[in-house]
Amino acid sequence: MPTDATPSFRFYVEIANVKEAVFTEVSGLQAEMEVTEYQEGGLNDFTHFLPGPIKAGRITLKRGMTRSNDFLKWQIPNGSSPVVRKPISVVLYDVEGNRVATWNFHNAYPVKWSGPQLTADGAAVAIESLEIAHEGMQLDLG
Repeated sequence: MPTDATPSFRFYVEIANVKEAVFTEVSGLQAEMEVTEYQEGGLNDFTHFLPGPIKAGRITLKRGMTRSNDFLKWQIPNGSSPVVRKPISVVLYDVEGNRVATWNFHNAYPVKWSGPQLTADGAAVAIESLEIAHEGMQLDLG
């Protein structure tokens, strides 16, 4: 078993270096280059693949309920106020509490919020989901 593997211990979202919430799951940490296929005239057995723009995926954050009212107001779009874009960071900490990696997202804003499913007889943790669009990502290790 490799000894340099980092367990996914805990994630925080930070806005202006303030921890707003703890997450149990983060997905969509990806970037993909669009590729255009070009069939050259006269050569029917060869296709050129031309690099295009980079497309950043939306990130989805799943976690237990937060008690930060400001974060809650930002994450639930209501249609009557303008979209507020913020630089946010998703930070991974190891079991000792050391920062392992930070994903910084530029001009991020919430596009979808899903509240928890609540049942009176349920013993499960209330999980809500937040989907965020952004205009670019930067990864910082350490």
